Amino acid sequence: MTRALYPGTFDPITNGHVDLIHRASRLFDELIIAVAASKRKGAFFTLAERTKLVRESIDGLKNVRVVSFKGLLADEFASHEVDVVIRGLRAVSDFEFELMMALMNRKLNKRFETAFLMPSEQYVYLHSSLVREVFALGGDVTHFVPDPVLRALKTKRRAAQ
Repeated sequence: MTRALYPGTFDPITNGHVDLIHRASRLFDELIIAVAASKRKGAFFTLAERTKLVRESIDGLKNVRVVSFKGLLADEFASHEVDVVIRGLRAVSDFEFELMMALMNRKLNKRFETAFLMPSEQYVYLHSSLVREVFALGGDVTHFVPDPVLRALKTKRRAAQ
């Protein structure tokens, strides 16, 4: 049985993430989505909110489960006894950062393996920080995020007003 881990802050989860999750779920027997605590202060959604939104956004995928974590990815890799970590690459600029992360994680855990997946063409430009910025400036993010995220964003906007 092959088990993969797809980590990220998912602040918020986008349609690009969901696309990658669907595609990875077809490649592995089990896919664990690991929602990471934000490395920076001021995350738009809390860890609990992000974890819930990921679950709601991928509802129905039988071989996918969602967890949250606060420590090192190398430790999360070991604790779930996965075979590989999935990372999305949108552009060459992503590769340099992801390569350094993969190599550091391999230093921390010699079993650590990373597989890079490219997004579907329509999501190459999509990034959580862009979604947050467009939304904060009053733009329509309907086509960028799953329905549960759109509802949560609108709820946050109403609460802030």
